[in-house]
Amino acid sequence: MTTEEKVILLAMLKREEGESLKDVLLMLENSRVFTLKEGKRLARGLKEEGYIEKGELTVKGEAAARTAEEEFKLS
Repeated sequence: MTTEEKVILLAMLKREEGESLKDVLLMLENSRVFTLKEGKRLARGLKEEGYIEKGELTVKGEAAARTAEEEFKLS
């Protein structure tokens, strides 16, 4: 899993009530993490791998996001 994919999952975990996946991708684009096009491609891959479903983290996605959170804390 790439760092950018981990950032998406972590941002999904930490997002505010009412924020959608697209809102998260736009926020990350504004932070210059990646372009919106690249973010959509990465999100599509995360959906295909079962980390995101219907705009929400799956159990697998939440576990990966929490692992990424711990990984980033150590860095």
